[in-house]
Amino acid sequence: MPLLAYALQRMAHFVGAGNLVGISWLSGIALVGFVGRGACQYGQDALMAKASLRVVLALRQHVFRHVQTLDLDYFALSRTGDLSYRLTEDLDRVGEVVHKFFHQTVPDVLVLVAVLGYMLYLNAPLTAATLAIAPLVGLAIGWFGERLLTSSRRSQDRIADLASLLTESLGGIQTVKAFAAENYEASRFGTFARLNYEARFRSEHVKSVQYPVVGFLYALSVIIVFWLGGWQISAGHLTGSEFVGFIAGVALLIDPIVQLTDNFNHIRQTQASLDRVFVLLDRHPQVQSHPQADILPVIQGKVEFEGVTFSYPSGATALQHVDLQVAPGEAIALVGASGAGKSTVVKLLPRFYDPQAGRILIDGIDIRSVTLPSLRRQIGIVPQETVLFSGTIAQNIAYGQFEFDLAEVEHAAKIANAHDFICALPDGYQSSVGERGVNLSGGQRQRLAIARAVMLDPKILVLDEATSALDAESEALVQEALDRLMQGRTVFAIAHRLATVRNVDRIVVLEQGTIVEMGSHSELLACQGRYAEYHAKQFMR
Repeated sequence: MPLLAYALQRMAHFVGAGNLVGISWLSGIALVGFVGRGACQYGQDALMAKASLRVVLALRQHVFRHVQTLDLDYFALSRTGDLSYRLTEDLDRVGEVVHKFFHQTVPDVLVLVAVLGYMLYLNAPLTAATLAIAPLVGLAIGWFGERLLTSSRRSQDRIADLASLLTESLGGIQTVKAFAAENYEASRFGTFARLNYEARFRSEHVKSVQYPVVGFLYALSVIIVFWLGGWQISAGHLTGSEFVGFIAGVALLIDPIVQLTDNFNHIRQTQASLDRVFVLLDRHPQVQSHPQADILPVIQGKVEFEGVTFSYPSGATALQHVDLQVAPGEAIALVGASGAGKSTVVKLLPRFYDPQAGRILIDGIDIRSVTLPSLRRQIGIVPQETVLFSGTIAQNIAYGQFEFDLAEVEHAAKIANAHDFICALPDGYQSSVGERGVNLSGGQRQRLAIARAVMLDPKILVLDEATSALDAESEALVQEALDRLMQGRTVFAIAHRLATVRNVDRIVVLEQGTIVEMGSHSELLACQGRYAEYHAKQFMR
């Protein structure tokens, strides 16, 4: 850049002297310089783009892995749309700043230093006059930057709200249509969209005020330079060609200053996104493997709850001093009213949560002394609502395995009574399940969940009312598959319909977080206690 200013100075001299040879040489050098600059610019653009995208890729993978380790409580209180926005748009904004910093900010600073050095060499008083306004410009940029950060934080929160509303509304579109609530959802969306618009406009308004103010200060410095330059020329301290060279240097400062101002604004706006990402990274899970944890060996399936007490973060006590021993291969059913603690028992088993008091042992080993993956790989869960992921039938059955044997997948599907309906699909095991398994019926999804558990081959099995939402035909197929799956395993079955638990080895009745009854179906009916009351309510209507 200083060379360009010097070249313009010499060109002005050659033009004034009518030196065509000098003009030709400078023109040729200028053309070669611009071609070389273009080649360097291409290399810089490509390399910086690749570097910044790699930074975003590494950061996105790191944040996602970290989010995967967070406790279930965090996801219960967080919005899916907001988390998705942080992992996509917020991180893309961070990448843009990284790119701008190395691609524009660093070169612009180097240009400023070089040009100012040349201007100082050419005329120190004029350079000092040019820089006289610099402190005011810096203060103005800093003041506007703080306002941009505040408005950008508000804007990011609003657009995260909008993303969450979209996820919620589109995910529940069937309910929306069932209640003819399209206009209601459109009104809600309009409200959030308007709030986002207002927040974004405040940011743009700050910038729209900043640029004229900074531009005025810059114009003021140029006017001072012209006035002092004219005075020095009249006094004989400066030639016209020298002044042209100096003004060329001043002109070369315009683009870097504008770029630096714009980049500073961008950085302040992006800081809001960076803050939202760091909020995720600063949160650490309460349930995690101890640094010296051992790998849980292959288990027999003996489970012991010793004085287990647990309360959720909300403060509600779910279990109080629960003592329970389950023998290897024994099937027990957990029965009780809603909120009695049934689900909590099976959530503590794979350490989705840790109890505040007491301990849980598997084959005599405290589950907090082993690694989480080695514990959870030996506990199979068949939930009430099956969650399927985008991909093929085979990938969903072998979920969590990078490589799998299709023959094993088919064997698991046959045990789960799923092989026949899978083969009837157009692409068989390579058929796409659709988002959340939309292409399959409830019974088909449930049988895939059973096949998934078969692939895991767990010694401990958790059944969370796996047939409650099915029709009679699907229930019969699923129940037959469950009977096969339960053979030789320790089973915890959460039951609301008592007809499904008559054949288990033992029924455990919970009430307000404590075990109030325990025994077989016939034993508990004979006791005429709480289980008998539940039974009477369901079968004597």
